[in-house]
Amino acid sequence: MSPGRSALILLYALSGLIGVAYEVLWVRMLSLQFGVSVFAVLVTVAAFMFGLGAGSLFAAQRLSGIKQPLRLLAVLEGGVALYALMLPMVLQTLSGWMESAAAQFSLLQWYALIAITVLCLLALPAFAMGIGFPLVLRALGGANLRQVYGLNTLGAACGALIPLWLLPALGWSGAIRVIAGIGLLLAAVFLWLAPRYVTSTPTVAAPASSRPPWHTLLIYAGIGAASLALEIAWTRLFGMVMLRTEYVLAVILAVFLLGIGLGSVFAPRRHRETWLILLPLIAGAFALLGLWLLPALSAWVESARFDSLLGALLAEGGALALLTLPVTLVLGLWLPLLSDKSNGGGMWLYGANSLGATAGALAAGFILIPSLGSTATVVVAGFALLALGLTWTHKRIAWLAVPVFIALAWPVTNFPPVSALLPKAQAGSQDLYRYEDAVSMTHVVEQSDGQRLLLTDMQRMDASTESTAVFVQSNQARLPLLLHAQPRAILFLGLGTGISVTGSLPFPDLQRDAVELSQGAINAASDWFAPANRNAMQQTRVVRDDARHFLSATTDKYDVIVGDVFHPDLAGSSTLLSVQQFQRARNRLNENGVFVQWLAINQFDPESLDVALRSFRAVFPDAQMFLDGMHLALVGPQQHFAGADNLWRNLQRMNEAQLNAATAGEGGWTWLGRYWGPIPASRGAVQDEWSPVLEFRLPRARYDGDMNLTATLRLLLQMRPDMQQAENLLGIRADDRESFERAYGATELMVRSWVAATQDAGQSAERMMHLAWQANPQDRWIAYALADTMLSSLAEARQRGLSERDALLRILRINPEHVDSVRALWQLERQAGDAAQAETLRRRLLELSPLDREARMAGN
Repeated sequence: MSPGRSALILLYALSGLIGVAYEVLWVRMLSLQFGVSVFAVLVTVAAFMFGLGAGSLFAAQRLSGIKQPLRLLAVLEGGVALYALMLPMVLQTLSGWMESAAAQFSLLQWYALIAITVLCLLALPAFAMGIGFPLVLRALGGANLRQVYGLNTLGAACGALIPLWLLPALGWSGAIRVIAGIGLLLAAVFLWLAPRYVTSTPTVAAPASSRPPWHTLLIYAGIGAASLALEIAWTRLFGMVMLRTEYVLAVILAVFLLGIGLGSVFAPRRHRETWLILLPLIAGAFALLGLWLLPALSAWVESARFDSLLGALLAEGGALALLTLPVTLVLGLWLPLLSDKSNGGGMWLYGANSLGATAGALAAGFILIPSLGSTATVVVAGFALLALGLTWTHKRIAWLAVPVFIALAWPVTNFPPVSALLPKAQAGSQDLYRYEDAVSMTHVVEQSDGQRLLLTDMQRMDASTESTAVFVQSNQARLPLLLHAQPRAILFLGLGTGISVTGSLPFPDLQRDAVELSQGAINAASDWFAPANRNAMQQTRVVRDDARHFLSATTDKYDVIVGDVFHPDLAGSSTLLSVQQFQRARNRLNENGVFVQWLAINQFDPESLDVALRSFRAVFPDAQMFLDGMHLALVGPQQHFAGADNLWRNLQRMNEAQLNAATAGEGGWTWLGRYWGPIPASRGAVQDEWSPVLEFRLPRARYDGDMNLTATLRLLLQMRPDMQQAENLLGIRADDRESFERAYGATELMVRSWVAATQDAGQSAERMMHLAWQANPQDRWIAYALADTMLSSLAEARQRGLSERDALLRILRINPEHVDSVRALWQLERQAGDAAQAETLRRRLLELSPLDREARMAGN
């Protein structure tokens, strides 16, 4: 091959990099613009593949009349770059209209509007990119399809990774400008080379003779559909196993494209018929092998420890390549082999395959996965690759592979149990419920003690029925409602198990709305967590919708809006901490309303927490903080923070029973004692939907060792105002200062005890926790911590002459809700033969933990 041809092929590889980088950035752009991220991803991929296929077929029909293919390619490459540069302005123009349109459409109509908008925005540039493949083949005289297609795809694999660097460094608009700038330079180079590749006579066969038979095109289109369906199902499965961060999703796409590129580059030129027999057998066999090995891969990921994010991505990417590379190599081999067989019809095959991929993306996301599940979708895609590939062989014996495939596929068609995929975390558990759609996979898992977990995409534990978890989830509603003088309407952004709604039940005359995108979570809250959420769903209007779309679409306003705890490092999740999302929430507040966003402290490093705090304060200038256990509440008042007045006005309208239930028996002073002061002003990055930070910062922090709980707690301690400042900020009256100071000081002692415990200063930590309890024995977090410490030291109590029964009773005087102590005392009374006292304790245990397996079984 001449140096000039090699250079042109390498330049077209750069075009592949640019094209996929555009695709990844456009997927993110449209996900942010339209809210429903998974839907936007699917329709974006479908629109992109449709444009590529249509462009390739359009050019293939008219190729013989094009004498200067590189000049046209330069125009198209430059045009796509200019279009990419203008797209942010187009979206800004559309943004206001889309926000207003959201209020007029149902969710289904909104989906349709997204699909039409995406098709209009992306089909044209993708169409231009699709024309490029035939043009390069035309410039090269129809030869070198292996290298042209293969290296272009290898460039695309690199393009899948480039946004991981550009997005956190430059934001979406800046990343687009960089990629578009490279595209303009490439267009200039193509234009400079154009005179050297002028074709005066047709060097590629005319369309009538080069076009493969229609049945070949249809079969290869079916293979395109199967390959995209396989990619989407793999992305769901491997994304769950490896934790679905932006980095992992990029690696999955890059590995998929890597295999296709290598397969094309190294496609054999001899023994074509033999290879056409082997390829479908390899594709089908290794598609199944990936399912058989999925539990082993998941168990390895669960137990593996990595020193850095790069090390994790290399190791997980290598494991992924071992499982998927044989199949993707086959997908890359097929095009050059079929092109040889059809005497140079590669551009037609490429177009048909891309159009088929459009159908495969939509079928997988909206039909196969929701109706059959991800593992069954892999089976269907693998079977399609096998059966369609075998149609090109004349060896009937090869069809014996079909029944063998079915026999091997049957055991892995159903999704494996969670206990097999997470043998350490979920050992001994059993799956009670599984629901899967295009949005997510939801599991309800029952552990060996009878407690239930809600898992989203398997590794993301959203909630538990364990008593302490129930307490913290209920508090997510308690605190926001306590901070409003007379709440009449509350909105929950995220439903989970529905336990958070339970905290709102004691508040009278309250309208409860909840918005949740996952149908699996909605079903689980009603059917599987009713004992823990006290059937709160019967008193709640649940809307299935994306939170961003709902806040833009609804005209309702609320006194209180609660942002649920979520995992901000997962792809797409951290947009819920963006300034745009906080502004949407503020727009839906009544005049004296309050928005509370909850954060789990252990999910943030100090720098990332600063980003979240700055983002919140940018929208709520008078934002405040409260600390409830390991959860930080960002409190955003619509107007001004009213201090302690609202809480007391709220509690004064309740009777004693309602007041006790509303404060979880802790009293108003305990809640005021959890005050952490105003969010301090600081300079630095904020979480912006167009310039993301957290989804790239947090995975790096987790793997690089920056997720330091001690450092985060110390940062929070530095932010907390001193006692006198807190009293002034809350408006505490002089005769109430003692009550407030005891609660406020107790909370600080508790946090300092945690800091000491993280530094292995056990005695100091225990001493501070005892002092905290003495200052405020009503604080349940302090009582839980002290009771845990005392229960773990029962042996020492016996050595001091205290009986186990007396020691347990002493623990329960400190914390009557301590489930483990109630269970231990119940078992002690059973052993002693005191049936009446044992039954009383068993019933008390079921009050505290309704799903406790041992207590339930003893009552049968």
